[in-house]
Amino acid sequence: MISTSQKSLLLIGASRGLGFALAQEYLKRGWQVVATERGGRQSNLHSLVDTSTGRLAIEVVDINDPSQVTSLRVRLAPRKFDMLFVNAGVTNDDRETIADVSTEEFVRVMMTNALSPMRVIEALQDVVVANGTIGIMSSGQGSVANNETGQHEVYRASKAALNMLMRSFAARQAGDRRTLLLMAPGWVRTDLGGPKARLSIEESIPNLVNTMDAQAGKAGLQYLDYLGRTVPW
Repeated sequence: MISTSQKSLLLIGASRGLGFALAQEYLKRGWQVVATERGGRQSNLHSLVDTSTGRLAIEVVDINDPSQVTSLRVRLAPRKFDMLFVNAGVTNDDRETIADVSTEEFVRVMMTNALSPMRVIEALQDVVVANGTIGIMSSGQGSVANNETGQHEVYRASKAALNMLMRSFAARQAGDRRTLLLMAPGWVRTDLGGPKARLSIEESIPNLVNTMDAQAGKAGLQYLDYLGRTVPW
């Protein structure tokens, strides 16, 4: 599905994996994309610059550093975007239970998966147009109702926390016309998902983008999977 859209996307966390694939997909669909990477070294994003016909700009931000997020907000102050999408996720050793995970590891996962993404949304929400979309990459493992097997306890807890924080954000935005999305991409073969995951990036991301585009203009918060199915809280 390729369009000549002049819409614009601010994509936080696009250096690899699902974020990089989202940047590729939206560029393919004709969007203007501002995508971020962390500092330190150039990411795969730079390989897209030459073929993007001027539609890709790259910014540097570490979302775990509030001062960097503030600086990004200042740099983007003159801009308006049709969509802000935050893609952030780390995991721990999936054999660790809450009984044996270290405090430091628990804090690392919770900060990166829940606290920092929501701080980004709080900081950057005003660059999104009044009828635009604010989305964030969640996970089906963030569903409390669907957790019947346990496992991946810390990761599950971080995504459930993210969902709750986004729901609180939505409650504070009652009356806002923007679309709010928590997206579950499925179990995808990335560095985070691992080689045994059920889906390829090509099976997940174009469908996820189709789903998000179909929700445009629908106010309020939804928790959806990549095929547009509602995920139970």
